[in-house]
Amino acid sequence: MNIVTAPDPTLRQVCEPCEVGDKGLKRLAKQMAKAMYKNNGCGLAAPQVGVTKRLVVIDCDPESTGDYIALVNPVITETRGEEVTEEEGCLSCPGISVPIRRKEWARCEYFDLDGNPCVLEGDGLLGRCMQHECDHLDGRTLFESCSPLDRIKALQEYEQARALGARPGEMSVEPRVR
Repeated sequence: MNIVTAPDPTLRQVCEPCEVGDKGLKRLAKQMAKAMYKNNGCGLAAPQVGVTKRLVVIDCDPESTGDYIALVNPVITETRGEEVTEEEGCLSCPGISVPIRRKEWARCEYFDLDGNPCVLEGDGLLGRCMQHECDHLDGRTLFESCSPLDRIKALQEYEQARALGARPGEMSVEPRVR
């Protein structure tokens, strides 16, 4: 399963809800998680692999042994706390990181792969990751999530990174020796 990178139009589409309990979602989530781990990500949304469905996989534990969380039709229902600006990378925008301002805590309601309603709450990386991945489901990338000045800079840096051959999972890129 390949990661779709900007400017692919799939990344700008608002995704369709999944059929809760659809058995095919388990296979898709497993494939997505494999792609996420292979590219050193902590989250991946279905449009990032070319599927315009509301499905996300997340694993923010650096010591994880593949115990990801699959979120079907996730919705951020609450954010709290201070707005914090931190550098974010994205598997679909390789070679760059962008300062993104987000609330420090988020609550997400979703269904698990068996169709059970669930709630996930978190701050730090988990809270940021939930917000980032849900943005993807609404057609928002890093470029739409940052300030206008940061967007101009990020787009320029991204073009340079693409020219240098940046690959998903790379937060920065140096010229490759051939």
